[in-house]
This record gives sequence, C-alpha cells and structure tokens, in this order.
Amino acid sequence: MSILFTHGYFLCEDPKEQEIMKPYVPLGILYISAYLEKNGISNEVFDSTFSSFDELKSKLIAERPEILAIYTNLMTKLNVLKIIRLVKNELKLIDTKIILGGPEVRHHLKNFLEYGADMIVIGEGEETMLEICNYYKEHKTLPVNCNGTAFIETTTNSVKINPERNLIKSMDEICVPARNKIDLRKYLNAWKSKHGYSMLSVSTMRGCPYTCKWCSRAVYGGTYRRRKPALVAEELLQIKNEYQPDRIWFVDDVFTISHKWLEEFAKEVKSKNAIIPFEIITRADRLNEAVIKTLKDCGCFRIWIGAESGSQKIIDAMDRRVEAGQVREMIKLTRKNGMEAGTFIMLGYPGEEKNDIKETIEHLIDANPDQYTITIAYPIKGTQLYSEVESQITTVNEWENSTDRDIDFKRARSHKFYEYGVRWVYNAVNAEREKNFFKRTKLRLKAVASQIMMGVS
Repeated sequence: MSILFTHGYFLCEDPKEQEIMKPYVPLGILYISAYLEKNGISNEVFDSTFSSFDELKSKLIAERPEILAIYTNLMTKLNVLKIIRLVKNELKLIDTKIILGGPEVRHHLKNFLEYGADMIVIGEGEETMLEICNYYKEHKTLPVNCNGTAFIETTTNSVKINPERNLIKSMDEICVPARNKIDLRKYLNAWKSKHGYSMLSVSTMRGCPYTCKWCSRAVYGGTYRRRKPALVAEELLQIKNEYQPDRIWFVDDVFTISHKWLEEFAKEVKSKNAIIPFEIITRADRLNEAVIKTLKDCGCFRIWIGAESGSQKIIDAMDRRVEAGQVREMIKLTRKNGMEAGTFIMLGYPGEEKNDIKETIEHLIDANPDQYTITIAYPIKGTQLYSEVESQITTVNEWENSTDRDIDFKRARSHKFYEYGVRWVYNAVNAEREKNFFKRTKLRLKAVASQIMMGVS
C-alpha cells in the first residue's frame, strides 16, 4: 500500500510570503506520518513548500499512490482544490483515493466532497488515519463506519458524517513529528539567508480552552492537552543535536497556560542541556513577573501577548476575557526583564468605531511592544464571529474560487475605513517611536492624511 502526504503550500507561488520568508515545517502531516510508521504503516511525505505544483504532479503520476492525504487550511484551500482536480482528471491516477484533513475541512465538508475528495478526516488525524489505512490495506477500499470521517454514499449520493472520534487523551502517546521525511535544511537556510538566524517550530500542546469568538477550533476543539515537559525537552535536545537551529518557535496557543508545567519544563531543558532560544504566544492573564523570569531563564527571548485591541469595548465583544491595561503591563514587564514583546491587533471587528482605533493607538504607544501585527477581521466559518455576522455578509463568492478571507460583512464602517485605519495606526505609532524630526513629522502628516481618508470612506 502506498500513502503520500502533502499540504499544497507552494512558496514559489506566493510573492508576499517570499518577501517575508518565514516558512514553517508542516508539523501536522509529520505527526500523522510518524504515528503511522510507529504502527507499521509505511508512508511518504511530499513537502510542497520549496517545490512546485508541476513537481507534485510528476511525483503523483510516476508513483500513483493509493492514498493521497492532504492537509488543508484556509491558506492552502485553493491549491488543494487544484490538486484534487489534477487527480480526478488524470487517468493514471484513477485509483488514487484523496483524503483531506486540517482546519478548513470540517465546516466545508459537502463542498470538498462534491469537488472530488473521497473522504474527509474531521478533527485530530492520527487514530483516524491509522484506521483508514489498516482498513484499506485489507479491503482496498475506504471504510464507511470510521469515526471522525465523512464521505459521499454512492447509493444515496448524500454526505454521510460518522460520529466524532474521541481525542487522544494522553499527548505522550504522540510520536515526535517525522522531521526526517523532509529537507529541514531548506527551512533553516531560508530563514538564515533572509533574517540572519534559522528557526524551527515545535508543538507542546493541542487545543485552547479560551473562547475568543474569531478563533477556529475545527481540529482540537476547546481542549487543553499537553506532553510531559521531559518529553518536550528530549525533542528539543534531538533538534539541537541534529539540526542546530538558532531559534525555536513554539506554535502553542497559550504557552504559559500552566505555570506548574512551565516550571517543570524549565528544569528539564536546563538539566538536559536542551536550551534553544525560543519565542512563544500567550495571554496577559497567564503572565506575571515570576513566569516571565522563568521563561527568560530557560531560553525565551520574545513573548507575543494577545489582545487584538486597545479598546476594552472591542476586547469584550471578542470575548477575549482580558484587560487591555493588563496587556500593557505585561508587555512592559517583559521588556523590563530583558526580553522582546510582541502583540497582535485586529481592526474592523463588529462595532468598532474611530474612537476604538484611537484607543488602540494609545494602547500601542503606551505599551511600546518591540513588534506588532495588524489584520482586518474576517469571519471564518464555524466560529462564533461567523455566526454573528452571517446574516450581514455582503460578498457573494464562488466557493471554489475564494476563501473565508474574501468574506466581508456589514460593519460599523466600510472596509476601506479600516484599511485607512491600519495606515493610521502604523503611522501614528511609528511617529512616536521616530527620533528624527523630519521623519517623525512625515509620519504624523501621513497619520493625519489617513484619518482624513477614513472620514470620506
């Protein structure tokens, strides 16, 4: 039985990402690949990041895998559809079964299946893929009663959704991702050549128990499950010995959610000499000075602290359950303790007015994070935000030619208003940071111009 995993992201097709050049290893399929190998199911991974669609096409036609499993997210959706179209239109691949998984598929099951996917894996993929592969190995067909899957029944031509599969209780059962199946040097070199340092990503937990309305929980739900600190330290040591990255990015949603876990983690990485400089994402309410010092002591150099707005009204509307003032306090405390602080800002959330954006500007100037990012809110299907604005959606997009990023809805102001709002934030905040008088004046004029354009949008 031949199984091929891929993820449909082609860096060569994305000029913006080429400019940013911060590619991350496809951990999701590497976890499943390792889990299958552990259970006696051989498989291969085609890492599309540094490849091309034509190379993937050649690979598929030459090897004709029996199962093609594709990780699918919002960013890769359109390429995944292109791959499905290729397989379904190529006679040499007539026997290849397409299985999709990832965060994009749960709330678009019918669309993906009607487009040509043979089966959808809903939620966590390890145990489900193992059951699918074992069944296929024996029967040469896909199972119809496998929990955590959906498919189109041939007799009724309707979508059958099987019961949810229970999530894996112990994360310690999960193997480390099969990084050996892809060329990690390409990632390391890409980071090094662009930024002067190399970076790899690591996951220690799955799920998030918080309830932010804009956040998708399509794969792991609202759970919190984590690997033992000793196992994470062992993985870091392996990475350190085999790949020598300069930095690690922990992809966990809230790295400091458990202070007890963090204390044990710090002890383990120090005792095993497994420290690699790292950065994390967390929440202000899961930080204090002791936690910040512990993070620094075990290698953390940057903490990203979520808030999304400087307006408490908007933060509450998002159900973020955090105080803007506490976010500012933790950003300052992080920098005071010799680490960098980053934060995230989202404009255009339902109900946001100009004064809320002004509060966000004041928030950023006061907190003075080393880095911050800004996005304009968009509703991802399956989130509470989507449910709240669904009746107010103003865009009419063909599903196969668009993603949820293209969805717009009736906001307090026009989309253009918030686009100029982004410029206002950047120019106003950067003006306060600029030491050169002429540059500072130029930025302030740009900030005023942005406000004027907001007024006519």
